[in-house]
Amino acid sequence: MRKILVLLLFFCSAQVFSAEYAKLDKAPIDLSNEDSLQRGARNFINYCLNCHSASYMRYNQLEEIGLSAEIIKNNLLFTAEKVGDSMAIAMDKKEAQAWFGAAPPNLSVTARSRGADWIYSYLRGFYRDKTRDLGWNNTVYPNSAMPHILWQLQGENSYDVNSGELKLIKSGVLSPQEYDEFVGDITNFMVYLSEPHQEKRKKLGYYVIAFLLVLLVLTVLLKREYWKNIK
Repeated sequence: MRKILVLLLFFCSAQVFSAEYAKLDKAPIDLSNEDSLQRGARNFINYCLNCHSASYMRYNQLEEIGLSAEIIKNNLLFTAEKVGDSMAIAMDKKEAQAWFGAAPPNLSVTARSRGADWIYSYLRGFYRDKTRDLGWNNTVYPNSAMPHILWQLQGENSYDVNSGELKLIKSGVLSPQEYDEFVGDITNFMVYLSEPHQEKRKKLGYYVIAFLLVLLVLTVLLKREYWKNIK
């Protein structure tokens, strides 16, 4: 009986999980695209780092995506920060909770916990909702406490409950294609942010596999040498 209940619980959880993530859009992730990562870093710092911290990352680590220390200092740092500082914010958690109802989370590893497709779809999923205090809602994360900080870029969408589709009712500064690229760059950077050495780790993995294959061949030859005179 207990096994049946466990199986039913697992099945129901899987259904809820699949329903929640059924309409996610595929994020354009390419960690080898330094131009996208650099644009994403700029967009992230300008729009996200005001409320959200990314304290697991230091500014000087951006040199790994092709930005020099001089560029970082002149374009991505605020007045009191240094290149070696972590991406922290000045906002107090208690004040943030009083203003937004919840303190904005640290975004250092959000791409690993939520997934790139979730972030990409979330940033594209805001729509006007007059029933909400801030006037916005989200198709991916309903009743989110986060305001739509990119609304001037994206414009305003309406949401059709029956079809589950968003419709642009007021154009923003960017066209839909440009906005998708904008948030795609942010998502790409957040994936890099969550694991900066991911590409190096993957490349190192090929060398490790090659070494193990060579070691396997040597082991087989050594085994044959030891056992060749034994009948």
